[in-house]
This record gives sequence, structure tokens and C-alpha cells, in this order.
Amino acid sequence: MRAPASDLPLVLANASVLRRDVAILNFITLTIAPGPPTILIGPNGSGKTTLLRVAMGLIPLSGGNISWGGRENASPERRAITFQRPAMLRRSACANVRYALGAAGVPRGQRRNRAAELLTMVGLDALASRPARRLSGGEQQRLALARALARDPAVLFLDEPTASLDPYATKAIEDIVEAVSTRGVKIVMSTHDLGQAKRLAGNVVMLHRGRLIENTPATEFFTKARTEEARKFIAGELLV
Repeated sequence: MRAPASDLPLVLANASVLRRDVAILNFITLTIAPGPPTILIGPNGSGKTTLLRVAMGLIPLSGGNISWGGRENASPERRAITFQRPAMLRRSACANVRYALGAAGVPRGQRRNRAAELLTMVGLDALASRPARRLSGGEQQRLALARALARDPAVLFLDEPTASLDPYATKAIEDIVEAVSTRGVKIVMSTHDLGQAKRLAGNVVMLHRGRLIENTPATEFFTKARTEEARKFIAGELLV
């Protein structure tokens, strides 16, 4: 994987997204820099998924600005994203990865070996020939990670990758996230799981009703949150 993070820092300045006059993101100012994972937390409807899609370049802003590595309107060649419910191509796990490698411009002669490396990285080498749609939910998420890593990204956005997974599958995803992060890929990941945020986060970004509530190193967030909303969320109280 390439170490230089050319799409970083990712900078949002007063970024807003409106849908039918409702603010999904409300004047977000945020810098995402190289380093340990940034974990997005907040209740349902807080804007986490929208923020990830904006950062990937999939959703245009209604107001404000976004730049990647100092460039606006940059092509997303150094970015990749996985979704909570990844779509699997109707082919084997290995062929799914080879397709992603082709889409990323990897020469045909290199795809077989590279696909094998990626499947090994996510622990699916023994299932390379299995139809992707017959994999378990956790295995499909790992395959989605392998496909995303086929792009050799500098920054990888993960939208609730362990939602509805059992502890074993969740641990497998977290191990991959940590391994990828140590290789220099910036991870930006949303989760509802505060325990997961504690285990993975270098810093925590909390959203509520489309607003940025906190952007704090993880150790500080969980020991001395600055806002009442964050303290309530950590305590397990409902935010309305």
C-alpha cells in the first residue's frame, strides 16, 4: 500500500447538506488528518453516513467547501468506502476482488496474485472460490474491505461495518481495521458501539442533528467530554 496520504488532510469548512430544507449536515467544520482511526459516533439520524458520503465525494454540498490534500473537486482515486450492507457481485469472492482490481486500473497480469494477497489479508483465502453471495454477513464485510483495499487508498471510509455482526465477526473486522491503519491508511469509520470506539479510535467525532458536537482525542472524549450531549451519549441516555 502507498504510504503518502495525498488526499489528506481532508478539510470541511462550514459544510452543509440540505434535503427538502432539512439540514442533514449543518455547518460542519472539520479536519481529518493522517494518523490513527477517526471514529464517528452519534445517534441514528445524526449525519454520520452523509458525512462519510460527502467525504468520499458521493454527495455534493449544499453550502460550504471541502478539499482533499488542498485540492477541491479532486478525483477519488486515493479514497475508498464500504457500506453497512455491501452489494456482492454474482461471482466468487476472488472474482469480486479481481473485478475491483480491474476497476482500479491494476494490470491484468498482476490481478491474480494481488487478489490472493488481499483475500489473505482479510482472512478469506480459504473461501476464494466460494460465491460471494453465499458468504456470511461478516465474511461479506471482509470481502467488501478487500475490494475497497484494491484501490490502494490513502483514506478508507467505513460505514457501520460491524452492525448486526456477532462478536467473532466484529473482532475479525476490527483486527483488519487495526492492521490496515498500521500500514498508513487513514481509517474514518462510523459506529454505534462505544466499546468499539474506545478500542479503535485515535480521535472521536460526535454528531447530533447534523451538527458537530465534539472532535476530541479518544482518551479525552471518554474521560472528560466537553458537552452535555456527549456526556449523555456516553452514559447511554437517549438524545432527542
